[in-house]
Amino acid sequence: MVTADAQAPHSADGWPPPWEPVPLREPNGTGRRTLRDAMARFATGITVLTTGGECHHGMTANAFSSVSLEPPMVLCCVARSAAMHEAIMSARSFAVSVLGADQERLARYFADRGRPRGIAQFEGVGWTPGPHTGAPLLVGALAWLECALAEVYHGGDHSIFLGEVLEARCSSNQQALLFFGGGYHQVMSGGR
Repeated sequence: MVTADAQAPHSADGWPPPWEPVPLREPNGTGRRTLRDAMARFATGITVLTTGGECHHGMTANAFSSVSLEPPMVLCCVARSAAMHEAIMSARSFAVSVLGADQERLARYFADRGRPRGIAQFEGVGWTPGPHTGAPLLVGALAWLECALAEVYHGGDHSIFLGEVLEARCSSNQQALLFFGGGYHQVMSGGR
């Protein structure tokens, strides 16, 4: 017989201890929403992924991370239903522009599915073609990376694109644009 005193320990705020797993799939079907809400509490930088050549395309993304310094590699995650997915698969390369605090307008623009397609979506946007990939590198970004597609891994409804960094450059801009809690925020660098 189990009594109330025999229940698993909980913290003062009612949460289970960190070693006790919490299910993502809830009986009422809100698991996806709960996961989105939980991930919204993780602050990320904002990037715009771009492809060049015959498949010019851009997309705002925050699922981006460094992977390795030797060899230099990064990853980005893209929904398989997104136009960017096919663009990266076709181009076999991509570029990443890490957005600065004053580039929220660009983040919103490249997240808008109603914008023009192809090279037309870059009209009125300051950019220069990457010397290795031809992918647009956005003017004013904190950093730029050009990547050759090294591997593709499937992760649920997304693909994980592993890119070998061909070149990385940084600007003097030190004010970052962040995404947290479903909105854009700015942070100033403490410098070195």
